[in-house]
Amino acid sequence: MPVVHSRVTAARTLPLALAAACLIAVAVPARAQDVLTKEAAAAAKASFLADIDTVSSKFIQLAQAFPQDKYTWRPMEGVRSVAEVLMLAAQEGYGFIPTTFGGKPGMPGSREELAKVTDKNQIIDHLNKGFAYAKQQLQTVDPATLTGKRKMMGRDMSIIDGMLFLGGDLHEHLGQLIAYARMNKIVPPWSK
Repeated sequence: MPVVHSRVTAARTLPLALAAACLIAVAVPARAQDVLTKEAAAAAKASFLADIDTVSSKFIQLAQAFPQDKYTWRPMEGVRSVAEVLMLAAQEGYGFIPTTFGGKPGMPGSREELAKVTDKNQIIDHLNKGFAYAKQQLQTVDPATLTGKRKMMGRDMSIIDGMLFLGGDLHEHLGQLIAYARMNKIVPPWSK
């Protein structure tokens, strides 16, 4: 009887094991592929541009919703203030976003100088200009230059890897700012 049980078990698990092996065999070459087509790179760039519209709009809406007296507020020592989070987003528009796609940074000053800005109107102006600069730089990037891997943050990454990292970073800071708003009894304008 134990021999029959082993054959039945093997007969049931072998097809599953083969199916899993086939899936792995198909997935490995796709994952190891270093080159996107120009069309895929163009589609990825377009998708990222659309996300910039969404995320920049939310940063700007929150910047407008916070009163000036809350711009230096921080939930505790050692973390960024409202102004610092907003200016970090603006700086990513001026620099990190364009350079990820092979564009040129356009910082209107040093990171240290920009990090010290706390005036609400100046910060909103920097957010508008930073994200507009990022979009302008991305629109000029030829998708053919995005098909391979490039050095980003000290390692070889595809543009998809870079976009996922960058998008995650922007949305993380947006989430941080949403939490700051809620802690200050400010309702994000798009959720009213």
